Amino acid sequence: MYQIRNFMDNDDIRTVDARGAFTILEYQRDLSVAPESAMIAYFSNEMNVRKRQVVCDLSKSNVTVQAGAMQWMAGNVNATTGVKGIGDLFGKAIRGSVTGESAIKPEYTGDGTLVLEPTYKHLILLDVAEWNGSIVLDDGLFLACESSLKHKAVARSNFSSAVAGNEGLFNLGIIGQGIVCLESDCPKEELVEIQLQNDVLKIDGNMAIAWSGDLNFTVERSGKSLIGSAASGEGLVNVYRGTGKVLLAPVGRGLV
Repeated sequence: MYQIRNFMDNDDIRTVDARGAFTILEYQRDLSVAPESAMIAYFSNEMNVRKRQVVCDLSKSNVTVQAGAMQWMAGNVNATTGVKGIGDLFGKAIRGSVTGESAIKPEYTGDGTLVLEPTYKHLILLDVAEWNGSIVLDDGLFLACESSLKHKAVARSNFSSAVAGNEGLFNLGIIGQGIVCLESDCPKEELVEIQLQNDVLKIDGNMAIAWSGDLNFTVERSGKSLIGSAASGEGLVNVYRGTGKVLLAPVGRGLV
């Protein structure tokens, strides 16, 4: 048996969100600063630049996390590779090589508490069931998920235009029922959600951080012809067709 004090009950820490096995904490002030960095810490806090951390309650669900994300754990917690044989290892290695994600993501089981490394990025919890059981993530956003969810590499519909547009050919897809945690440059309050019903969305740049797995994702010219694209001042755009949702981060991505 264990008890944790002065952590989630600390008056300098607030709970931002909680879903499934995950709770997101935010440190209201950075008290561990030296005098020479106090001014930076003060103005960082005023601009919502704060440390955030994920706490996982394994009594609710086993969790899978990005490699190297664990900070500490208490109680009955066991770490495994999540690999279920040679075929599974080969599949994960191939998926990791094409999506840019770590091939092996540790899976934590038991009924204890797992705490992930703090980050200045924004932590966002999504219920995959609200995305019709399938969601695709932009590169580098995955932090953790409930282990009931499955991972797969999702290919672009047209490889040639993806290469021309300097976009990756594959993204990480999450399938099933459960909660996934994203590590985003943009806060949840600034995300724009677009619901498509047999329609199309075109975006100049990689502002989409997540989209429904049912959507058809391609990279195309902004106009019907090369002359039309040149006249509009735009080149290639990301295109999402069909029925589903897209999450946009128009403020925190693609600005530099």
